[in-house]
Amino acid sequence: MPSETPKLPPPPAQPTLPDGGEGTVIAERQSSKVEPPRLYQVVMLNDDFTPMEFVVMVLQQFFHRDLETATHIMLKIHHEGRGVCGVYTKDVAATKVEMVLAAARRAGHPLQCIMEAA
Repeated sequence: MPSETPKLPPPPAQPTLPDGGEGTVIAERQSSKVEPPRLYQVVMLNDDFTPMEFVVMVLQQFFHRDLETATHIMLKIHHEGRGVCGVYTKDVAATKVEMVLAAARRAGHPLQCIMEAA
């Protein structure tokens, strides 16, 4: 009996490269649209015990407000029960809330500060 060698499939055809076989790869740039991060407003709530001067000092120290703007926000908090101190990304807003609450606790004031989606 004659032995037959098994037939192997033909090797795959090499694709014709547009650059003449140099092997250069050209990648197309795809622009990806990234949504901006959600913003949160830091809000101080009114109480009948925290001195107005302390609120103004907190607005100047932690929110970098000038005296006139800090006084305006403090009066808004006093008359309307709440006032927006600033609008920030989630991490920054949470940090500012914690800093305000810590300062109020250290000073013995019941000042409340929260963050809300803007």
